[in-house]
Amino acid sequence: MILPLDNAAIARAADLIRAGQPVAVPTETVYGLAADATSGEAVARIYAAKGRPSFNPLIVHVANIAQAEALAEMSPVAHRLADTLWPGPLTMVLPLRDDAPVSSLVTAGLPTLALRMPAHPAMRALIETSGRPLAAPSANASGRISATRAKHVAASLGDRVPLILDGGPTRHGLESTIVAIEQDRLRLLRPGPIDAARLAEISGLPVEAAGDGKIEAPGQLSSHYAPGKPLRLDATDRRDGEWLIGFGPVAGDDSLSPSGDPVEAAARLFEALHRADATDTTAIAIAPIPSDGLGLAINDRLRRAAAPR
Repeated sequence: MILPLDNAAIARAADLIRAGQPVAVPTETVYGLAADATSGEAVARIYAAKGRPSFNPLIVHVANIAQAEALAEMSPVAHRLADTLWPGPLTMVLPLRDDAPVSSLVTAGLPTLALRMPAHPAMRALIETSGRPLAAPSANASGRISATRAKHVAASLGDRVPLILDGGPTRHGLESTIVAIEQDRLRLLRPGPIDAARLAEISGLPVEAAGDGKIEAPGQLSSHYAPGKPLRLDATDRRDGEWLIGFGPVAGDDSLSPSGDPVEAAARLFEALHRADATDTTAIAIAPIPSDGLGLAINDRLRRAAAPR
């Protein structure tokens, strides 16, 4: 069932959450598949709906700092980042409190918890109305293209989710930045809308790339965000059988941004991949995108989408 976003739809979604069911809901990044983070049965239904590997942890969404502090150890650096960047598209990986009332399925057995305070009114209302912190990965089958519209959720998950709240297209179109907070540094686990320079400015700490290959947070699998067709990167022309997604001077059959604007490209990325996947072509190609600023996050998603499966 797809319902337009209003108070009645939020109330119905909250009832399902309290009953242990997952609900698809828009956030400012992408659509999330939300369920009660304190219930192992509810979290298991997220994994079942997505077909998600059990070693891949989930982000828990909270409505306020007090809720975050009840779940994880918030250091002074974490508080500085939260004061400036929450609510918003930043996920912090923090030490899990011993008494945190979250299912162990959420952390995939890790001693840390990925926490975010979303800015979108739908997700915030659902947390507050249900009275639960919400585990919410992206609302799509595991490893496939993330959903930036309600129809993407329906196409990917079908009747595996009982309710989809339709809040229109998402703002950022890319998943949140994920950073691990350590005593003397930050480790960037997943690039996103908030870049490393901004994190360093606020925290006063160096930001380093994660490099050992361990799965510590969502979105770190080598193959992820993938369309159903082979994807060729850095394409400046179209080969036989391909659908070309352009950027800047490369026009293509579609374009992330004719003007070469990375913000516009990020917002359109998953929508363009969904459109390409729905064509009768046999493969997809995408134009080069500079790897600076937001381009780093876009290229991270594209490399994982193009990885062998």
